[in-house]
Amino acid sequence: MVNLMNEEKERRLELELGGRRLGDGHPVFVIAEVGVNHNGSPELARRLVRAAAAAGADAVKFQTFSAERLASRAARKAAYQEQTTGAEGSQLELLKGLELSEAAHRDLKKEAEDCGLLFLSTPFDEAAADFLLGLGVPGWKVSSGDVTNLPFLEQLGRTGLPVILSTGMSYLEEVKEAAAAVAGSVVRGGVALLHCVSAYPAGAADLNLSAMGALRRLEIGPVGFSDHTLGVHLALGAVALGASILEKHLTLDCGMEGPDHRASLEPEAFGRYVSGVREMELALGDGVKEPRGEEVRNREVGRKSLHWARSLSPGGRVLGGDVVALRPATGLDPGCREWVVGGRTARAVVAGEPVLEGDVER
Repeated sequence: MVNLMNEEKERRLELELGGRRLGDGHPVFVIAEVGVNHNGSPELARRLVRAAAAAGADAVKFQTFSAERLASRAARKAAYQEQTTGAEGSQLELLKGLELSEAAHRDLKKEAEDCGLLFLSTPFDEAAADFLLGLGVPGWKVSSGDVTNLPFLEQLGRTGLPVILSTGMSYLEEVKEAAAAVAGSVVRGGVALLHCVSAYPAGAADLNLSAMGALRRLEIGPVGFSDHTLGVHLALGAVALGASILEKHLTLDCGMEGPDHRASLEPEAFGRYVSGVREMELALGDGVKEPRGEEVRNREVGRKSLHWARSLSPGGRVLGGDVVALRPATGLDPGCREWVVGGRTARAVVAGEPVLEGDVER
């Protein structure tokens, strides 16, 4: 497994989103993905915004779509949607009940900004993108389902806003083509790539977090992880491997009716998720191998130095049995033993005391 923190020096990968720097050398940017967990209720959506802020997220994200422009009448539900909402009905009917009005979007953006969060929403068609652009979103979060929708990606690129692209269900060549479509449209804000497994929930055996290394080696932009796993712990592995952006679904109740609640975190767990990420950031440090914190104070008591095994008069020849390596490390390093043995004492030395440089003459 490749640890991105230990690779050779690479080009610094970063972008700016709403006045915040994302990527190498910056704190992990945590997106609370509300998605459709509002169940079509603006009030529930507002509660989720406040929960995201209380949990310590950096941004809250919704989904902007018209059901008729997203799915045909023939589109069936995904298997996980059937498991969570029942087999009856079409995907179109399901999505129809999960739309948010333009007025609700405006209210949610203000609510998010009042809470200190960036407001993001994934557009699923050109009209949705035009509306969000007019609303003043700071950038685009693109669904894995649109990786091969190159004309749409080109449209987003032409806006000049940064793009965060999820890459679920994709081969690496498809990711490269998608990023090229965005960048080829003279995007000024940059592109970030999120590794993603489009399963709800995603199992550990399918997670393949090491694929973030392949995304990073493209040197397109910052790399992150769109997290559909259960629980909080697997994302910490993504952070350890270099993820600078995390996206995780948030719900008020995992038992609610709806397609994504089961693969989401409730507010308390989301708070632990963010806390764990911040602790992992601290644990990763700067990569310089040197004593830190309490270690510096423990070097003296935890390491050994040369000590006199017996007392010697001035001018006495130092023999091998005259010195021994003992704690604490207040004398010469044990590696100096060859220099000490064979020399003569410069003054009287006492058994049990550390061997100092001035104790011996060569």
